[in-house]
Amino acid sequence: MILYPAIDLKDGQCVRVLHGDLNTATVFNTSPADQAHRFVSDGFHWIHVIDLNGAVAGKAVNAEAVEAILGAVSIPVQLGGGVRSLPEIERWIEAGVSRVILGTVAVREPQIVRDAAKLYPEQIAVSVDVRKGKVAVQGWTEDSDLDAVTVARRFEDAGVGALIITDIDRDGALMGFNVEVFGAIADALAIPVIAAGGLASVEDIVRLKARKGTAIAGAVLGRALYAGAITPAEALKAAA
Repeated sequence: MILYPAIDLKDGQCVRVLHGDLNTATVFNTSPADQAHRFVSDGFHWIHVIDLNGAVAGKAVNAEAVEAILGAVSIPVQLGGGVRSLPEIERWIEAGVSRVILGTVAVREPQIVRDAAKLYPEQIAVSVDVRKGKVAVQGWTEDSDLDAVTVARRFEDAGVGALIITDIDRDGALMGFNVEVFGAIADALAIPVIAAGGLASVEDIVRLKARKGTAIAGAVLGRALYAGAITPAEALKAAA
């Protein structure tokens, strides 16, 4: 299982928010590049970066911070938040992003996702952000009437590299992973699933790995890591 420490960007800073609400942002590092370098020193092999402002605005807002992160580390970076067109996808891949995360367009313009996955095999991830069973879009400010599996099945044969499932109701709340929900989605799909939202302790990683059925490919580490509820060493050991 691959662990993805998260760098959520708001106004150029590394923050954590509760349930995706930007008004709840807590700043953990004013230098995202420094935070990325720390994650490399901790032994992580990927970094998960989200432009929170960009997700709401529908365009890159924290591009300078993203570029600083890319310049600071040599490990792969996956990036989401406000990427809504093929030119933007191409821009970030050429800039050094290893995997571009597409969320809102997966619901509203799925053909963009299919076209991108064809152009950049395994370098596109679909983000499915779930609130009360339905997929949210536009930086979690709007709800759709679709469930996660319905959205994900659109891309089963498209060459998408990963499916990132975020449990919005638990995100940032340190409530623990809803392993049953993540597992049910993984069992229903062929695309590798990355779990996000709610991680509270190393036990969540243990339970995620121990469940029977399709293996969960990865997990995103957010507030628990920043708050010290889980250490990089114990997280990596549990995932190995």
